[in-house]
Amino acid sequence: MISCKNIRKSFGTLQVLKGIDLSISQGEIVSIVGPSGAGKTTLLQILGTLDRPDDGEVFYGKVNVNALKDKELAAFRNKNIGFVFQFHQLLPEFTALENVMIPALIGNLKQPEAQKKAKEILDFLGLSDRIEHKPAELSGGEKQRVAVARALVNNPSVIFADEPSGSLDTKNKDELHQLFFDLRKQFNQTFVIVTHDESLAKLTDRTIYMQDGIIRNEVLK
Repeated sequence: MISCKNIRKSFGTLQVLKGIDLSISQGEIVSIVGPSGAGKTTLLQILGTLDRPDDGEVFYGKVNVNALKDKELAAFRNKNIGFVFQFHQLLPEFTALENVMIPALIGNLKQPEAQKKAKEILDFLGLSDRIEHKPAELSGGEKQRVAVARALVNNPSVIFADEPSGSLDTKNKDELHQLFFDLRKQFNQTFVIVTHDESLAKLTDRTIYMQDGIIRNEVLK
């Protein structure tokens, strides 16, 4: 489903990625682990089309996303990719429902349809009684589930998560991890997760170990 070949990326004189080859299958849950500075987040951003590599190619199926112009790439990202970040990145002035609707509206879905889809996803995630609450009125676990709902609203082919449980307590962390697997079971959802959480990495189908800008090892469970 996703494949990349010879991905290289530097920032100034610092070479962060030194030739990454990787393939990810539909419905697979993959964790990327390694020490700080290994290049994990940079790789995630390139795979998620938030950044472009200096060299190498990223394919979604037969689509070479690096060949797309900026507007084409933004449209592709909105339709095909969802993101979950450590600190939610919810807009504080909007309700949970409105936050989830935003990617659908950006994708030109009409407001009634976007609202219907957002409500359905929030209900599936157990948040139907919180849809009119703003982020400041939600717990950490609730905010992260809203972030997951936002990532799901456009039915993306893959969700990229960067330390998604890093700011959560043990109970909410375990619930979020279980949610990823429930979503895979329900929707055949693909997840690529950068994490320092060993308990999450052990649960995933495959763990990719990075160090010094290269993949040192892969473990298939």
